Amino acid sequence: QVQLVESGGGLVQPGGSLRLPCAISGNIFSILDVGWYRQAPGKQRELVARISAGGTTNYADSAKGRFTISRDNAENTLYLQMNSLKPEDTAVYYCNAVAETYRINSWGQGTQVTVSS
Repeated sequence: QVQLVESGGGLVQPGGSLRLPCAISGNIFSILDVGWYRQAPGKQRELVARISAGGTTNYADSAKGRFTISRDNAENTLYLQMNSLKPEDTAVYYCNAVAETYRINSWGQGTQVTVSS
């Protein structure tokens, strides 16, 4: 398994921006499919965005046009740039890494994002 450590969460006003990094250990980052999920209080964990090892991205409808997922294979880091934040984006954001060939499906500990005035 790989270790994932999220950071960058915090309190931001509506309309503001945050950038969440997720540092991923090991030397197999480039072959991992990685993504961001979130879980709001009382709700199921849901997909925010994913990016494959080949760079293909997909976004939840709620994230399209506002969030951008990217990866830096040289730095073993996944990013989520969040713009135009809304109160309904308030949640714990989790980083996920998958490599089926290696039976890897790992999660970080999460970082809290609160959007409030």
